[in-house]
Amino acid sequence: MNPRYLGRRLATFLLTIFVASTLNFAITRLTPQDPIAALLGRMASRGRTVESGGEIVARYRERLGLDAPLAQQYVNYLRDLLQGDLGYSLAFFPIKAEAVILRALPWTLGLLSLATLLAFVIGNLLGALAVWPRVPAGFRWLVYLSMPFSAIPYYLLALILVYLFALNWSLFPLGGSFTVGSDRGLNLETLADLLHHAALPVLSVVLAVVGFWALSMRGIMATVLGDDYLIYARARGLRSRRIFSHYAMRNAMLPQVTALAIDFGRLISGQVLVEIIFNYPGVGWVLYNALRAADFFVIQGVTLFMVFTVAVATLLLDLLYPLLDPRIRYQS
Repeated sequence: MNPRYLGRRLATFLLTIFVASTLNFAITRLTPQDPIAALLGRMASRGRTVESGGEIVARYRERLGLDAPLAQQYVNYLRDLLQGDLGYSLAFFPIKAEAVILRALPWTLGLLSLATLLAFVIGNLLGALAVWPRVPAGFRWLVYLSMPFSAIPYYLLALILVYLFALNWSLFPLGGSFTVGSDRGLNLETLADLLHHAALPVLSVVLAVVGFWALSMRGIMATVLGDDYLIYARARGLRSRRIFSHYAMRNAMLPQVTALAIDFGRLISGQVLVEIIFNYPGVGWVLYNALRAADFFVIQGVTLFMVFTVAVATLLLDLLYPLLDPRIRYQS
């Protein structure tokens, strides 16, 4: 790989993170609402007595650094960010914001990885088989049947699944990650309970994107079938299964990998809504609660996590391109 290309990609990655961090800092401070005063106001609205409210607001603003000039807040924000310190969570003070996010991170990464892998593999396989010779016609119909789901938004598809499989037929739970009161441990029962609760969230994400992958792969495979290297492979007497997997699919997957990097941001944003609907204890649920509580530091952390995840995924997929196709060599 060309070192200059690698350097440009890393520089672009770092610039993306810096710009996103700056915008993240600025946007959360455009609101005229004081988060500490709003927190005390919510406490008072629930009938709780708050004595010396002004003094409490002043002390908390000083403790959290909100009383400093905006430029100084920005410098402190970048300094703490480089040290992995996102600040204190206003809703769970004195717990740090990164602790709140890290607690929910495994749930989001597990759900996102499983849903993305299933949708990408199933969609591309269906699309490739839909145009491959000597394949049953049923595969072609599966592509067309999956397309209407791609036009339905994530949240609406999640609500439909909840109504059908949780409320109407009671096959799956309404939400959560485990059955309330169940014993949790490293055993098959806990794993089965976890997968049972994750089935509908994963299914809502898979159904929303599998049609896109299938139709896209179908179009790419239709153009690949007439290429010279496939004709040469048939002339050598290679088996149809080997030609399909090692030649046709491998070359047709390259544009799909690029599309996966571009579409990764939509997958993450869609999963945030899915987690909220299913009360799933992931980063999306944390963001929802942080928005309700005006928890600035948690909101900043979740937003940075989303940007960082998309940027890292795009960078890795771009750097892995030569491994997928040895013919690719990055030039100056």
